[in-house]
Amino acid sequence: MKRLRITVEGKTYEVTVELPNETASAASVASAGVSAPATSAPVSAASALAPAGPGVIVSPLGGNVVAINVKVGQAVKAGEQVATLEAMKMNTFINAPADGKVAEVLVTVGTAVQEGQPLIRIE
Repeated sequence: MKRLRITVEGKTYEVTVELPNETASAASVASAGVSAPATSAPVSAASALAPAGPGVIVSPLGGNVVAINVKVGQAVKAGEQVATLEAMKMNTFINAPADGKVAEVLVTVGTAVQEGQPLIRIE
């Protein structure tokens, strides 16, 4: 048996794994499994991010930025595509939530982002 620590969606778990070449008694196999989240679980980066504030477009999921479709100073309309993220070989289009002007682009193409991370600020 091996004890391992894994992190899933920012939560850390300790698990006990039986290796195929080891023999284990029925009692130890029955007691093996997933324990409660470890008390030393790291804070997920998404929850550690500062509040986005008005006009900030945040990433709806973790992924990689594959396109930024706007530039600072550019006027945008609500629903206009401003960026594209790729996660699990699927593209997600990020649209402006309201009319405005791009005040700041906070990421670049190729940046790995996390859910909730600010991408673009619109005034």
